[in-house]
Amino acid sequence: MKDPRFPELTSRQITILKGYGALESHPPETRVFALGDLQYDFFVVLDGEVSIEDPYNENKVIVAHKKNEFTGDSGMLSNRGAQFHAITKGNTCLLRITPKRLKEAIAKHSDISDVLLNAFLLRQETVLSEFTGGIMLLGSGNSKETYAIRDFMDKNHIWYNFLDIDISKRALELLNNFNLTESDLPILINSEAKVCQNPSLEQVARYSGVLMDFEDKVFDLLVIGAGPAGLAGSVYAASEGLSVVTIDSKAPGGQAGKSSKIENYLGFPTGISGSDLANKAYVQAQKFGCNISIPHEAERVEHTGMHFILYASNEKVIKAKAIMAATGASYRSLPIENIEKFEGSGVYYSATGMNASACKNELVGVVGGGNSAGQAALFLADHAKEVHVILRGNDLGAKMSDYLVQRIEASENIFVHLGTQVKELHGQYHLEWLVLENTDGTRTQKEITNLFTFIGARPCTDWLKGLVATDEKGFICTGPGIKEESLFKCSIYSGRKPQSLETSIPGFFAVGDVRKGSVKRVASAVGEGSMCVSQVHQFLDDLKKVQMVET
Repeated sequence: MKDPRFPELTSRQITILKGYGALESHPPETRVFALGDLQYDFFVVLDGEVSIEDPYNENKVIVAHKKNEFTGDSGMLSNRGAQFHAITKGNTCLLRITPKRLKEAIAKHSDISDVLLNAFLLRQETVLSEFTGGIMLLGSGNSKETYAIRDFMDKNHIWYNFLDIDISKRALELLNNFNLTESDLPILINSEAKVCQNPSLEQVARYSGVLMDFEDKVFDLLVIGAGPAGLAGSVYAASEGLSVVTIDSKAPGGQAGKSSKIENYLGFPTGISGSDLANKAYVQAQKFGCNISIPHEAERVEHTGMHFILYASNEKVIKAKAIMAATGASYRSLPIENIEKFEGSGVYYSATGMNASACKNELVGVVGGGNSAGQAALFLADHAKEVHVILRGNDLGAKMSDYLVQRIEASENIFVHLGTQVKELHGQYHLEWLVLENTDGTRTQKEITNLFTFIGARPCTDWLKGLVATDEKGFICTGPGIKEESLFKCSIYSGRKPQSLETSIPGFFAVGDVRKGSVKRVASAVGEGSMCVSQVHQFLDDLKKVQMVET
C-alpha cells in the first residue's frame, strides 16, 4: 500500500502544475534546497530521483522521491525554513514551482490541494513526533524564560530539540564549545551553528520563519487573534476573495489551543486536540491566501474614517478597511504573593504534551471548573500518579460539560476538592508542595509539583483604549442594542444600526470570547467567526456606497 505521506500526482495534475512552474534538468548531483533555506521551492520529480537527507543524523536519507512524487511540507505556505537537504541524483528532471505560485495552484485546483495538503500535514506530524533535530534550545527545565520559548515553539509546531542543562551532559559540552556560561541561557543554536542568547519570542519567530512579512497596502480585513473565531473568520474571508491578514501575539489556537482533547466538537467523534485543530485551520487559511504572522500583539488602533490603522508589536503597522477582533480572554493568575516565581516552573496555564513527561508519577493539581480544566485533568491523569481538581464552588457540573464530569468521576486517580482554594505555594527552584484551604478554614498540605490553573477569564481588550464600547468587565459590546450615544457618528450608522457582531464603530467587528454575551465554546466561536464574514461584506458594500456619494 502506498505511503500517504508520499503520494504520486496524476499525469493530468502534473500537466496543470506545469502552468505554474518551469522545467529543469540536473545531469550531476545538485542540492536544490538546503536546511534552513527560507521560501524554498516545491519540486515535482518528472524523471530521476530527489533524496531528502537529514543533516542532523549523518545525512541519513529519509525518503527518495521518485517519478511523479513531490517535495515539500506545510512550512512552504508560510515563511518557515527547510527542515532537510534535497539532493537530485544523476540525470534528474524536475518541475520547479515557487511558493507564491504553489499557493495559487492550491487555491484554484481542489484535487491538487487535497493531495498536497494531506501529505504536507502528515509529513509535519512525522517530523515533530519521530525525528530529533531542528533548532537546538539549551536552557533549564526550571527556567521561566526557557519554558516560554518551549511553549511558543510547541504551540507553533516548530521543530526543535531541547537540551536541559540540569540533566544533559551534551548541553554542558555545547556551552563550553561556544564559550558560554549558564548565565547566558537560554540560547538557540541553528543549523549553521549560529547562537542567539536569551532570545525574545520575536527572535524565535524570525529564526523559524513564523513571523512573516507582507506587503504594505490597505487590506480588506485585519483579523486580530488566531483562536477558533479568528481562524474561522480568516478561512471564510480569504476563501471568498477578500485580502486578509491575521495576527496573534502567541500562537494559533487561543484558549482552545491549550485543550488537550476536545470531544464535543462536531465532526470529530473520537476528539481532537486544540493544538491539532488550530494547526489544521492555520494551514487552511494560508491555503486560501490569508497572510498569518506571529507574534504580533495589538497595541493600539486608529480609525481614519475610511480605514483602520493598527500599531502592533515588532513595529508592525497594518492598514485595513475592516477589523475583526478575536483576541479572546486570558486566564487570571492565582491571588498568591509568590505566584510569579513558579510560573513556568511548576505553575502553568495550559496542559500540553510538553508538560506530560514532567508529570509522570507526580501529584498534579488542576484549578478551575470549566471545560478546559476538565480536559486538562483527564489528559494529565494518563501520566500523573494523582490529579487533584481544585474548585472554589460546590458543583463540578456548574460550568463543565456533563461528559467531562462523568469521566472525571469515573477516573481512579482523579480526586475532586470542592469548596477549596490554593493558598500557598512552596519550593526552592520549582514547585514542591502547596497548601489548600476549604470553606471551613481547614488547611491541608499536598505534595503537588505541577499546578495547572484555568480560572477567571479576563477579556484581552487593553489595546482598544476606549475606541469602541465595552461593558464594565471589558468585553466588547456588539449589535443593534448598543446605546445610541456610544455609536460613532458617521454616514453609515446614520442609515442603519450595527449588525449583530459589529461594534460601536462601523467596520469594527468582535467575535468569540472577547465579545459580550458570547458562549464560551469552540463551536460557537467558529460559528461567530464564520458568520461575521457576511457582515464584513455588508460593511464593505456600505463603504463603497458612501465613498461613491462623497466623490
